[in-house]
Amino acid sequence: MIAGLLLAAGGSRRFGSQKLVAMLDGVPLVRHAAMSLARSTDALVIVLGHEAEAVRAALSQVDAAVVQNPDWSQGLSSSVKCGVAALPPGVDAIVVALGDQPRIDPLVVRSLIDCWRASGKPIVSARYRGERGHPVLFDRAVFSQLEILRGDVGARTMFEQSPELVAYVDVDNPAPVDVDTPTDLGAVDTGRL
Repeated sequence: MIAGLLLAAGGSRRFGSQKLVAMLDGVPLVRHAAMSLARSTDALVIVLGHEAEAVRAALSQVDAAVVQNPDWSQGLSSSVKCGVAALPPGVDAIVVALGDQPRIDPLVVRSLIDCWRASGKPIVSARYRGERGHPVLFDRAVFSQLEILRGDVGARTMFEQSPELVAYVDVDNPAPVDVDTPTDLGAVDTGRL
């Protein structure tokens, strides 16, 4: 089983309000990300934190296990750990994506899964025109390493310390827009889902 793990716990400081509930094409931003990730995975776990009830309401029509990270202010790694702890039994790998990237490409997610199966590498990352980005797949073999991460850098240290464990899916497109400000939201290509 491949699970999607959507990180949707951040504080939205630069946006000025809870960005994940901001509307894009008449739908909350976070719901776009959740639905895109769900299209290519067998189960979906969403980690909430800041203004969790508002974000939970925005996800009311999404079939997912929703968990709250009480330590969300300690950074991205705390949400990864919380999500891994909430995985259903039998998960072979997770695909980690960000709740503020509404245009996750399901084809990229499928390519990560295909690369994981073909390469045997425990970590597979999307790489957009040479730049590493999300989503990222992690095999069950490295879940214990995810559970000891610290800070707001996610799994970056795993890439730096063990590059031999990583395979890449090269994508000849720009990375999905990461919505951090209202201007970023306006820059999202509203024609793509």
